[in-house]
Amino acid sequence: QVQLVESGGGLVQAGGSLRLSCAASGLAFDNYAMGWFRQAPGKEREGVSCISSSDGNTYYADSVKGRFTISRDNAKNTVYLQMNSLKPEDTGVYYCAADPTWGIQAMCIMADANYWGQGTQVTVSS
Repeated sequence: QVQLVESGGGLVQAGGSLRLSCAASGLAFDNYAMGWFRQAPGKEREGVSCISSSDGNTYYADSVKGRFTISRDNAKNTVYLQMNSLKPEDTGVYYCAADPTWGIQAMCIMADANYWGQGTQVTVSS
């Protein structure tokens, strides 16, 4: 049974930082691309950043480039999202996802993945 468990969300002031973590179990982690997605109230889920399974390739949405950094530790079956210079428009529920794909750009743009976590709330106050 695949489980993705996010942590690290919370309330932060604009300009602050948060680090999200996603611990994966029940899958061959180093064979899966991983991604972070978010959904704001009344909006569709969107891809924030995705990372390939083993070669370190990354994709970022334009809205977070230069502020967010995705990384993964295959030894710990964990993917991270370091979020700096947070803005109120970054508020939403952040989801971790896993997919056995080499197409991380498509994974992020289409918000399409095999497995999803339950999400963690990120709220950025102005």
